[in-house]
Amino acid sequence: MAYLAPTEFVTKLIDAGESKIMMSTKDTLVRAYMAGAILALAAAFAVTINVQTGQPLAGAVLFPVGFCMLYLLGYDLLTGVFVLCPMAVWDKRPGCTWGGVARNWGLVFTGNFAGALTTAVLMAIYWTYGFSTEPAEVGAKMAVIGEKRTVGYAAYGAAGWLTIFVRAVMCNWMVSTGVVGAQISTSVSGKVIAMWMPIMLFFYMVFEHSIVNMFLFPTGLMLGGNFTIGDYLVWNEIPVVLGNVVGGLTFTGLMLYSTHRKTSPKRVVKIAA
Repeated sequence: MAYLAPTEFVTKLIDAGESKIMMSTKDTLVRAYMAGAILALAAAFAVTINVQTGQPLAGAVLFPVGFCMLYLLGYDLLTGVFVLCPMAVWDKRPGCTWGGVARNWGLVFTGNFAGALTTAVLMAIYWTYGFSTEPAEVGAKMAVIGEKRTVGYAAYGAAGWLTIFVRAVMCNWMVSTGVVGAQISTSVSGKVIAMWMPIMLFFYMVFEHSIVNMFLFPTGLMLGGNFTIGDYLVWNEIPVVLGNVVGGLTFTGLMLYSTHRKTSPKRVVKIAA
């Protein structure tokens, strides 16, 4: 399946980061919009599977189909560019600055949110016959998810906020490893397998992913969830975005760059005569 050595795929990650920093505003927004929309649909798919089968593992096993689709199509998630763009700055690529990173992150956040919200509206219509009926079992589950993962955390105060942050850190440790998986092979099958494993793990462990949540919580609000936009922002989206940044930068980007791009000289061992 044409596996690439770490030194090779880290170079490809840096190249990708440079490309995204230098990308036009239009292309960045379009690719981010479609990534948010596709990942949101995959989340709806996974929740539907969980409700209908009663087996959360089934949804986790199949959720990565959306992640694989969007990366094979060349679209961009915020959680991915949290890792890729800084690597280009660390490598001192021409024109790559922290200002360019911030621009890219802002545009990708906007596009991801717009795409996820579009899917949220479409799925809310689908689950309620155009808001003319109460949501069925799957739609009702969406509302409950929103409550548990906002006011449910708020009930624990600072400890709840810390818990969200840690779940978000661990989420993007895995999700950004999936982004690496897209560069780890030159074949489609190799890329899919490498992406599938960490994404399945994050979803089953119920870690917090900022773009998935851009779909879950607006959908929950539209379907009658007992929480507010303020609850969503303060008790989910803000700490999750921060945790996703830390998880992707530290556990994935910085570690790969520091050992596979900036490899230290080998030890010199003196052999006794």
